[in-house]
Amino acid sequence: MKRTQVLLWTFTRTAVLRLKMLSENKSSFSTSATRTLHSLGSETSSTTVLSSHVMLPCCWIQQGGPCLRRRWTGARQGAFRFSESSRTETMSSRALFFFALLAFSAVSCFAENEEDPGLVMDFYKDSCPQAEDVIREQVKLLYKRHKNTAFSWLRNIFHDCAVQSCDASLLLDSTRRSLSEKEMDRSFGMRNFRYIEEIKEALERECPGVVSCSDILVLSAREGVVRLGGPNIPLKTGRRDGRRSRAEILEQYLPDHNESMSTVLEKFADMGIDTPGLVALLGAHSVGRTHCVKLVHRLYPEVDPQLNPDHVGHMLKKCPDAIPDPKAVQYVRNDRGTPMIFDNNYYRNILDNKGLMMVDHQLATDKRTKPYVKKMAKSQDYFFKEFSKAFTILSENNPLTGTKGEIRQQCNVANKIHD
Repeated sequence: MKRTQVLLWTFTRTAVLRLKMLSENKSSFSTSATRTLHSLGSETSSTTVLSSHVMLPCCWIQQGGPCLRRRWTGARQGAFRFSESSRTETMSSRALFFFALLAFSAVSCFAENEEDPGLVMDFYKDSCPQAEDVIREQVKLLYKRHKNTAFSWLRNIFHDCAVQSCDASLLLDSTRRSLSEKEMDRSFGMRNFRYIEEIKEALERECPGVVSCSDILVLSAREGVVRLGGPNIPLKTGRRDGRRSRAEILEQYLPDHNESMSTVLEKFADMGIDTPGLVALLGAHSVGRTHCVKLVHRLYPEVDPQLNPDHVGHMLKKCPDAIPDPKAVQYVRNDRGTPMIFDNNYYRNILDNKGLMMVDHQLATDKRTKPYVKKMAKSQDYFFKEFSKAFTILSENNPLTGTKGEIRQQCNVANKIHD
């Protein structure tokens, strides 16, 4: 970067000196222009000056890789030829135009060759250094008001990042042309999106138009895990927001709780998450709750014989109707013992046939996942380690970075495009 700045400064200084000479003695322009072009050619071995066109020195600012050269030509062939017989006034105007093009080329080449940094640690250290602190404090405040928000934040990251990209598409409302992911059956029971908007508003007061909704979604999930007693996971930032919901492909990417373990393993593997990572991420079922509409098929018309009989009575009490009212908030806590603590008790429960959903039962019985279930049931440290790894991979699934996407003004609506 320092070399680039020095070269740009040298280029600018040379251009200014030439223009100064031109303004002081127009008759000397022809000689000055010739010397300028030759000096530019001699100062960089990657630049060649031809009689019929000018190859601008983009290589001065190239940060490695092949040299990018641009050929600037006029409205007709030879528009930038310089000769002793040209009229001084014409050459003066062309000189100004030439140096303007040269300056534009330098800036343009620099912009095009500047690499997208992707996701990095502490992305907002210069643009909004307090961003992560603001998110952390907002999560603390919201958790004190409504402890269930922590479950929502944890579920948000999975439902957003698992569907092709971590781009906050989950948060977008439906429009006349697009159905929201929030309204799909697999998003049933998801709520509290308004709290993401509260965090966004707090950040907009500090750093308007800087922090993306996708970074808020990911970091609030991390902070939700911390509030529940789970690990504090270092995460990269720099995500940008998508402009459209992906409701039409949601089922293609998001595993269902009734799908086979082979299908679930395959969908997680597509995100780069291995078997222990899958087992660890499903450990999020240690907290939160399952709505009755998602588990009544294990109770009615007959009780699933694979369920622990001691647990069946509790489930029937919480879900007394074979066809629950979808608008009623009827649910069973995922973990009766420590429902508000992110711990490894979930694994002990499912080994004892107390898992609520079919995916819980499969996790404890499938030969590919059972060894890891047993290991995590014995060691919370191992569970936290594998969860942190898988959570990080999930949070970095195909993000939009650099100039892709946008920074939404409101998390539930894409920015308006002005012509």
